[in-house]
Amino acid sequence: MKRLLLALALVLAPAAPALADPPQHLVDSSTLALEDMMSGTLGKQTQDLLRKAKAVLICPNIFRGGFIFGGEGGTCVMSARLADGTWSYPALYSFGSGSFGLQAGIQTSELMMLVMTNGGLNALLNSHFKFGADAGITLATFGTGVSGAMSTALDADIISVSKSQGLYGGISLAGSVLSDDSGVQQQYYGQVLSARQIVVEGQGQNPGANPLRTLLARYGGQ
Repeated sequence: MKRLLLALALVLAPAAPALADPPQHLVDSSTLALEDMMSGTLGKQTQDLLRKAKAVLICPNIFRGGFIFGGEGGTCVMSARLADGTWSYPALYSFGSGSFGLQAGIQTSELMMLVMTNGGLNALLNSHFKFGADAGITLATFGTGVSGAMSTALDADIISVSKSQGLYGGISLAGSVLSDDSGVQQQYYGQVLSARQIVVEGQGQNPGANPLRTLLARYGGQ
């Protein structure tokens, strides 16, 4: 019974990502996660992909855990390459799922999704995007804690790279739901803006995101 209660707690906790922290904390954490992942063992390959990417989604702390019941969740930022080649100010997202099956363990991950096509970008800009539900979008993964390799990622719409700590069985992005958070974006930008308005149309400015945009320009400049 204790194990069952713990499992349920692990499922429910990620379902409501910790947006109680100020949005600037998420942006700052994403900046640090980007620096960390670019300096790791996959850094050179990731930089090459980022230079070709239409957009990038950075999730600085994805939590996965469970015993039979499982769950994952976290918060993310998305920035896209604008028409002038600069990177947009970030849209703010939440990320989560629950599952049932043979699985056990706890893991935290830095996760970055490189959006390589306009189709991939438009899919993520939907208000609720569910990985694995759109048959027209291909997702490839490589890095610590996920399966796959660079050779399978070249033609994908979205390439997922992760850096993980901990042990977890049965990890998959399939079934995870990504949602933009209009309330947090209003808090951050002082006006109601959709993710598309921010990352495609270039609306909304907050100087607190300039370090992130500068880092994206350094590693992802064309």
